Amino acid sequence: MSIRRADSLGGKAAIVGIGATDFSKDSGRSELKLAVEAVRAALDDAGLTPADVDGLVTFTMDTSPEITVAQAAGIGELSFFSRIHYGGGAACATVQQAALAVASGIADVVVCYRAFNERSGRRFGSGVQRREPTAEGAALGWNLPYGLLTPASWVAMAAQRYLHAYGLDPVVFGHVAVVDRRHAARNPAAYFHGKPITLADHAASRWIVEPLRLLDCCQETDGGQALVVTSVERARDLPRPPAVVVAAAQGAGRSQEQMTSFYRDGLTGLPETAVVARQLWRTSGLSPADIDVGILYDHFTPFVLMQLEEFGFCGPGEAGDFVAADALPLNTHGGQLGEAYLHGMNGIAEAVRQIRGTSVNQVAGAARSLVTAGTGVPTSGLVLGADG
Repeated sequence: MSIRRADSLGGKAAIVGIGATDFSKDSGRSELKLAVEAVRAALDDAGLTPADVDGLVTFTMDTSPEITVAQAAGIGELSFFSRIHYGGGAACATVQQAALAVASGIADVVVCYRAFNERSGRRFGSGVQRREPTAEGAALGWNLPYGLLTPASWVAMAAQRYLHAYGLDPVVFGHVAVVDRRHAARNPAAYFHGKPITLADHAASRWIVEPLRLLDCCQETDGGQALVVTSVERARDLPRPPAVVVAAAQGAGRSQEQMTSFYRDGLTGLPETAVVARQLWRTSGLSPADIDVGILYDHFTPFVLMQLEEFGFCGPGEAGDFVAADALPLNTHGGQLGEAYLHGMNGIAEAVRQIRGTSVNQVAGAARSLVTAGTGVPTSGLVLGADG
């Protein structure tokens, strides 16, 4: 059973810098160069220098090791370095790790980064290829022989069950795509800037794996994103308004696998998200009604609906109508469907912009942002808030 009490991390660290490369389909440069560009941009945004950094956190899937990024970015000695597993589920946990290091005094300034050529290099959407034997791979072995080879095919199983259980039509997934693309259309950094879509466009897009259409699936992107974390006290002396880590959590459910947890009690929810939700609400003392903007991991539209339900914004099977009603400002950067697929790190940056008041789709008076990481895998989440 996950912990049943609030933790003491909240309010001790803040995100003070955000930086990214351009988002493209062919970066023309190495993943290391993308990482360094993003790290340096985030430090510039924070008003700090490479010499101030003593910690780095990234994903296990990243090809640019912490010590290599430190060397290439001009960072000196490191007292803390860490990697988080499970693909996109790691995004918010990188900030949690950085906050833990800062709160405990192990490091003073920690940079979280993620960089890849996911379109021009290794494309995750191409599915399982030449996987080395591992305990995790054994779980996939139950599904691959039957044609479930890609992330879209794994999510389609749960999506089909969700529609059946609640008597819904795939149009409910289209609401997420339309909202994301509406915001992306106003975001100059987004790949789909100036290109909104309608529900009719969603319904006309080609099937990928029923009931998922092309517009239900996130992009494939080349790029990098970095975030700078330090103490709240130090943050107050820096040029940008800090986004305080009000709460941070990781979560894995019972019988958890990576994207193929088909033998759990049900397929219409996301138990790993429920673990994260309980801890975020416990630690922050907040509820869905207190959240001003939601940045929800949108690798596939059905899992956005399930996340809203697990966090308690609406009841089971009701999230499609919730999104259609614009009941919560959602993915105001355009999400991974509209802006870029950076394993959720660009979503954290958007949550920071909302707290600062600098988003291109700014929510008036936004003081609290909920951010989630990849779902269907062990995951993580954050509540970010304004200082004071």
